[in-house]
Order: sequence, then structure tokens, then C-alpha cells
Amino acid sequence: MQVIEVAPLGPGWRVSLGALAGDMVFARGGAAESAARRLAAQLAHSGQASELRIRLRDGSLAERLVWPALPRRDAAPAAALEAA
Repeated sequence: MQVIEVAPLGPGWRVSLGALAGDMVFARGGAAESAARRLAAQLAHSGQASELRIRLRDGSLAERLVWPALPRRDAAPAAALEAA
């Protein structure tokens, strides 16, 4: 499961996705949260579950959301594979 975190960074906010990508930096917390939610949805559609952690200015955890992996559209159903 991928962990996406929105946390304060100086006067702005950062969105991080572990070691997979560089941090994204935003001036407003709402913009950072929206980007993190879009990233979690993209991961789910690509078959990867993710956990979104949103932190407050003081560093405490404000919200934790889990996006389950969705079945990939290009994946063949098991019955079709068995029939082949």
C-alpha cells in the first residue's frame, strides 16, 4: 500500500508519496489536499491501494483515508483466461 501524506512545509504544504516520487509543494493546504486525493484515485485506478494522511499545521493527524485498488480495466476476467 502506497502512503501519500499532506503535511505543512514552511509557509506552504507538501504532498509526498514515499520514495516513488519527489514532493509536490503548494501554497495552500486545500490545493495540496486536492492533488493528494487525485493521486490516490489515480493509484487506485492503476491497481494500487493507497492511504492518504492529512496533517494539520501542528503536525497532528487530521484525517486518514484508504483507497482500495480497483480492478484494472485491461485485466482479463479469470473465466476468460481459463477458457483459453
